[in-house]
Amino acid sequence: MNDLESIARKITAVLFAQQSLASAGFIAAATLNSIVGKELSQNPSWAGVPTAVYLLAGAFSAFMWGYVYDAIGRRNGLTIGLTAGVFGSSVTFYAIAIHSFAVFMGGMILMGIANSAVQLGRFAAAEVNKPEHRGRAISNVVIGGTVGSVIGPFVAGPAGSLVGSWGIDELAGAYLVAAILFVIGAVVVFTGLRPDPREIGKQVAEKFPETLVKHTHVRSLREIFSQPAALVALVSMVLGQMVMVLVMVITSLHMRGHNHQLTDISAVIASHTFGMYAFSIISGRLADKWGRGVVILIGSATLVISCIAATISPDVLPLGVALFLLGLGWNFCFVGGSTLLADQLSPAERARTQGFNDLLVGLASALGSLESGFIFASLGYNMMAYVSAVVALIPLLVVAVWMIRRPATLKPA
Repeated sequence: MNDLESIARKITAVLFAQQSLASAGFIAAATLNSIVGKELSQNPSWAGVPTAVYLLAGAFSAFMWGYVYDAIGRRNGLTIGLTAGVFGSSVTFYAIAIHSFAVFMGGMILMGIANSAVQLGRFAAAEVNKPEHRGRAISNVVIGGTVGSVIGPFVAGPAGSLVGSWGIDELAGAYLVAAILFVIGAVVVFTGLRPDPREIGKQVAEKFPETLVKHTHVRSLREIFSQPAALVALVSMVLGQMVMVLVMVITSLHMRGHNHQLTDISAVIASHTFGMYAFSIISGRLADKWGRGVVILIGSATLVISCIAATISPDVLPLGVALFLLGLGWNFCFVGGSTLLADQLSPAERARTQGFNDLLVGLASALGSLESGFIFASLGYNMMAYVSAVVALIPLLVVAVWMIRRPATLKPA
């Protein structure tokens, strides 16, 4: 078992590295997506459309990635996904240079496909680690986003100045940086993710047969999500993501409307992404120690508070605090939900079910992104935040009812 533990640590470290690089690229682009959408479309109501397209592409490809990961392994799947990100960010860079909204949407599709592949990497960490360490394994990968939260938003300004000196719109700089980071990430995965997590996961399952979900057959998705614990995991991730996207996507445009500089907008988004990832190491360990449900409950409550706090003031500091709490609440829902779902699945059910889960997460967040632009344009930022707070109450109530009815399920697997 010591050999398996050593391999698991190595695999988790490689997944952390690729998560750090990829998230920096995705966050650098996400900082400007709504602004680029408005500028290229010349319509503020379409500000959320690029992110919606990006999320929809990720949602519909997530289910596909589940089958791809089973067929060719996690290493090859992640490498192909990151390569798609290289092409996507290159296309978006070109689209901004020629001021084409349609071409920009094409790049967003490829970047969404890449992001869905990268997000499934957290489950690869879970399957190679012992069951009682799944929460921290997932969090150790997710925390790679902390690097992205620091690098991503702050490269937007300098990269913009660089491409501006080439006679290209400064908004294109972040997408050039993203392409470079995806190239490095693909190399790290292809060379370092050996042996493949798929094979190690099977060996770990054989070492801990008492923790496996035992069924006479591989269950259908309907059977799996008819179980209360799996449904709670799904609801927490889907609605937690929707709330986060609703508020985050449009905040940069909200700040632009109040004449904030790009550096101030980047600082607020950096605060948000720092909240999303920096405390993963805590949320994962709490999920292992206190139980998955408690962590989801804390996350849902934090999301409600953050949405209300976002309406206090359009100044940098209040928005920075509110967006930080928004990221923190998302993290607890995401890590707690991911770990709870991993607990419910046998090895043969993992990739397919986790891909379907991320399909629904992507669809919900795409809907949130699309709605955010229209709600913002018609009713304003504060009303959008209040709507988000109401949505955040749903997972809070669902997990509370589940905890009351099934207290035993809160114990770590």
